[in-house]
Amino acid sequence: MIAHVDSNLPLEACGLLAGSGSRVESVLMVKNQAQSPVRYVMDPIEQLNAFEWIDSHGLDILGIFHSHPTGPETVSPTDIAESAYEVVHVILSHADGTWRARGFRIEDNTYREVTLITSNQP
Repeated sequence: MIAHVDSNLPLEACGLLAGSGSRVESVLMVKNQAQSPVRYVMDPIEQLNAFEWIDSHGLDILGIFHSHPTGPETVSPTDIAESAYEVVHVILSHADGTWRARGFRIEDNTYREVTLITSNQP
C-alpha cells in the first residue's frame, strides 16, 4: 500500500484489501479516476476487475484503502458521505512526511477507529 500511495503523490491513491476472516491476503491497487489530491473515485473497470479477481479466488472484500497526502489522519466528511461498503476503511496520511495507516468503520453517517494489526508472517 505504501509504495502505491507514495508513487501517486501528490494525488490520492486507492485500492481494495481482500482476504478471509479478518486476515488480509491480497492488496489490489485501483486507479484513482478523480486524479485529485483531495478526493478519490475508484476507476469502475479496475474496481470491477478487482471484485471479480477477489471472487474467483474465494476471498472477501475486507477493506478499502486510500491516501490523504496532506491530511487529515482521519475520515473526511467526503469519505463518510461516499462510503458504500461496510468494511474497514484504511486511511494512509502523509501530513508529517511519513505514511501513517489508521483503520475506521463508517456506519450511519459516523465513524469509529479500529485497531490495525500488522504481521510479516504468512
